[in-house]
Amino acid sequence: MKITTKILFFLSFALGIASLYLFITGQGAEAGFWLVGFFLTLALGFRGVSALKGLAFTILIFAAVSISMYFPAPFISLGAFQMKVLIVPLLQIIMFGMGTAMSLKDFYGVIKMPKGVLVGLLCQFSIMPLVGFSLATLFQFPPEIAAGIVLIGSSPSGLASNVMAYLANANVALSVTLTAVATVLAPFMTPLLMESLAGAFVPIDFWAMMLSILKIVILPIALGLLFNHFFHGKTPWLDKAMPIISMTAIVLIITIITAAGRDNLLTIGALLILASIIHNILGYFFGYWGCKLLKMKEKDCRTIALEVGMQNGGLASGIALEMGKVATVGLAPAVFGPWMNISGSSLALWWRSKKIDEPKI
Repeated sequence: MKITTKILFFLSFALGIASLYLFITGQGAEAGFWLVGFFLTLALGFRGVSALKGLAFTILIFAAVSISMYFPAPFISLGAFQMKVLIVPLLQIIMFGMGTAMSLKDFYGVIKMPKGVLVGLLCQFSIMPLVGFSLATLFQFPPEIAAGIVLIGSSPSGLASNVMAYLANANVALSVTLTAVATVLAPFMTPLLMESLAGAFVPIDFWAMMLSILKIVILPIALGLLFNHFFHGKTPWLDKAMPIISMTAIVLIITIITAAGRDNLLTIGALLILASIIHNILGYFFGYWGCKLLKMKEKDCRTIALEVGMQNGGLASGIALEMGKVATVGLAPAVFGPWMNISGSSLALWWRSKKIDEPKI
């Protein structure tokens, strides 16, 4: 381990102790600087250890959330400029990057793996929306917070699930296909599910939501696909830059949403975090064991579990903004996203350590 990494871990430990002391002594309101410093130095330290490098981005998200909770003003507005205006353009950049990493071949899996794709899509658009509706009802959240829980459950999976499928030694080809197809179906399925389930909490405009998803997701992905088709291999700098740009955009989006919904989070934050954890874990559980009941291969079961449990929080946040309710409906996606990355990477690494022993046919 390099000396700089050791120094970063030492600083992180010291800042963490200082933060803990302030919380224990009832001075939590003064812990902002120390808590943010703890997460930032920890993230940088993780970057210096190959086994922990994959968790650095998740820790960085916690740093962003801490900044927006303690110092929200700059992330709400800069002068007369409202920061939430940046959310949709940032999402479009992320989706364009997703498109540049895809090709039409990613959709061929529908033909090659029809059972896996069909089961995956059925699980994707049934388990999480219904679990989300049940949890929102059970916890008796305010209507707009409840609608946000249904919204994250009704969204398709994102690229993070593809990374986790790789780490979990799962079926990466199936994961990529499911993400691609679910994303294409999202303009119809997400508004339909929201109208059917979240309509019990808040009014849902099906057509307005469909147009929003087309604008936020389908158009930039289509442009990314075209870019990849005509310029594949000709812009290596873009291939290297897009992941960094996308990660930066995700962090900024979460920071803006958290700052906007800070007061609501302080009121119901603990319950919303608990509901998000349960929602995510039940997605993995029902996705995996549902496939097991259908006697699918272990790799496919793992893949579908990750696709079901890991949702596209960015899209959900963009929809919440388009609804004009980013400080309420947008909170569940903002909470779900960081936790999803922790649980997904933990589950993937645990699965990776387990030998797959498929029965011989």
